Amino acid sequence: MKKLFLYIAFLTGFLSHAQFGTQIFSKDPIINLENFDKQRIHWGYFLGFNSYGFKFDYKNNPGKDIQFKGTTGFNVGLVGNLRLFEYLDLRFEPGLYYTQRNLTFPTVEDEFERLREVKSTYIHFPLLLKFSALRTGNVRPYLVGGFSRSLNLGSNEQSKEDNMTGTFRMKRWTNNYEIGFGIDLYFEYFKFSPSIRGVFGLDDELIRDKSPDSPYTGNVGAMKTRAILINFTFH
Repeated sequence: MKKLFLYIAFLTGFLSHAQFGTQIFSKDPIINLENFDKQRIHWGYFLGFNSYGFKFDYKNNPGKDIQFKGTTGFNVGLVGNLRLFEYLDLRFEPGLYYTQRNLTFPTVEDEFERLREVKSTYIHFPLLLKFSALRTGNVRPYLVGGFSRSLNLGSNEQSKEDNMTGTFRMKRWTNNYEIGFGIDLYFEYFKFSPSIRGVFGLDDELIRDKSPDSPYTGNVGAMKTRAILINFTFH
């Protein structure tokens, strides 16, 4: 989390102190791309970072919760924007998200078997509504929210082995809702939009081990994705 916010702070500082940054944040800027948002449809792409985790619900009092540690992952994808009204747009942002989550199961007796490195490559399909504020100069903040569906290419769903042989299994398809905010910055030749968004899984993604008494999955009622996405979009 700290790394993700450092990226935002670095980018904000860069824009604020760069020579072209004065064109965006000055009191009387030259208006760039004045008619850009009047387009019915426009396209773009994004690069970014992510931090994925899990929310666990338990059947009984677990005594010791499953611990997870997220890493900073990488995002890349495309953006399609459909203008519905002056302040409302429909966006489709298919992308590729790579991440890793390290899970520690404290109830497992063998110290070396407590850790599971869960590496995931998601093909992410969000359909979002973008609510934009009134543009001020070359700056326009916005809120975004909607639903998404994700395909986990590293789920191991079809594997016949389970945690007892070292294989952590998840469902391939999951559904989520998303909410976040961002800001559109209008430069002379392009629009740049940094944003931050939370992803909240709606489905239980865990595939249980064969044994109902498994120390890995036996007491888990549900396991759902939680993630923070930071994207830098160029139009």
